[in-house]
Amino acid sequence: MILLVQAGFMKTLRGLHVPLITPFTADGKVAEQALGELAHTTLADGADGLVALGTTAEAATLDETEKRLVVEICAQACREHTAELIVGAGTNDTRQSLTALQALAEWPETTAALVPVPYFTRPSEAGVVAHFAELAAGSPVPLIVYNIPHRTGQLVGVDALRALAAIPGVAGVKQAVCGIDGDTVALVSDPPADFAVLCGEDVFYSALLALGAAGGILAAAQLCPRHFIDLASAWQAGDVAKARELGARLTPLAEAVFAEPNPSVIKGVLHELGRIPTADVRLPMLPAGPDSVATALNLLRALDN
Repeated sequence: MILLVQAGFMKTLRGLHVPLITPFTADGKVAEQALGELAHTTLADGADGLVALGTTAEAATLDETEKRLVVEICAQACREHTAELIVGAGTNDTRQSLTALQALAEWPETTAALVPVPYFTRPSEAGVVAHFAELAAGSPVPLIVYNIPHRTGQLVGVDALRALAAIPGVAGVKQAVCGIDGDTVALVSDPPADFAVLCGEDVFYSALLALGAAGGILAAAQLCPRHFIDLASAWQAGDVAKARELGARLTPLAEAVFAEPNPSVIKGVLHELGRIPTADVRLPMLPAGPDSVATALNLLRALDN
């Protein structure tokens, strides 16, 4: 059964997957209705799937009850839209990560887990590969390696990424290395079979699509999924002029969204649009300043003009 799920997923891990925020009510609880509406709207607008409990969801600040609630709301939306559900799971401890992954079997809608490279402890690249091999062997769903060295403190080069791709049950990588380095170019230009390279940094989405990336996991896309989908469609169709024009318009929005720590600006924009009840984030995050929110909101509105 696991093999069937993995085989099916490896064929479909493409396109736009949107990591949702976790909206909060004025009294600090998860705003269930608002989250459900965000999930349904994002999928109705054409996103291929959702990511629950990612960095954008402030997963580190959610307790276990809240995490279950978030996954259940996202799972229901994905079930109704026949969409993919990726769930963030894993820590810098292999045993605890495996326990978290095994718990995902409760939600059959889960098609993959987004698992960070072990952070803070900074194992060797061989240790990173061994970590994912252990997790993949016991996980009920395929794994997507979350390669984000500015958060983990751990560099994972192209040779290690290819070794990870060779592990059965490792379906792809969310590549978020603060740029397009030589390792990324080498990986995208010659990706391993059944291994998806997904853009993990919104400002480089157009460039990575041009190089051949399979898609992206993009926080800014929850503000305007259709525009990001149109960008991917233009590159796939070979309409270079349209793709460049769309990319030039979306990149400033992506930059504005990350002008302050994520997801504070996104929440500020969504609150201004009346889509979530508050712009609140949980400490140690702070709400975005009004100028940052206004800049992002103006760029978003300009996309439709």
